[in-house]
Amino acid sequence: MTTPSPVGQDSNFSKLLGIHIDKAENGEAQARMSMQEHLLNLHGRMHGGALFSLIDTTLGQASHSLFGGAAGSMTLECKVNYIRAVEQGEILCTARVLNAGRKVHVLEAKVEQAGKLIATAQATFICK
Repeated sequence: MTTPSPVGQDSNFSKLLGIHIDKAENGEAQARMSMQEHLLNLHGRMHGGALFSLIDTTLGQASHSLFGGAAGSMTLECKVNYIRAVEQGEILCTARVLNAGRKVHVLEAKVEQAGKLIATAQATFICK
């Protein structure tokens, strides 16, 4: 696997959530996180905001990988389809840039747990 970009390694927010970036290269990224007590909602499931943060972080890493790992873009908009609740254990998010324009990147992501689809996302990132 590729060494994660400095942007993801140094994020205190990612550390707080327990997000681990496995790969970020050539417009693609992969990150993972595990269920933790402080990420639960009132129903005892992973909070949707925590899941969104994993998705947004992974999308960002895919986009940043086209800038050599530098923070060359930021989220302009993101739509998430939550398909099923996260169970105990690890979840994996993969993201890829579908179109890399001069001013915007269009991306997609999916989250899986034990081979089951948890969520999908589509996003637009604005380039600095």
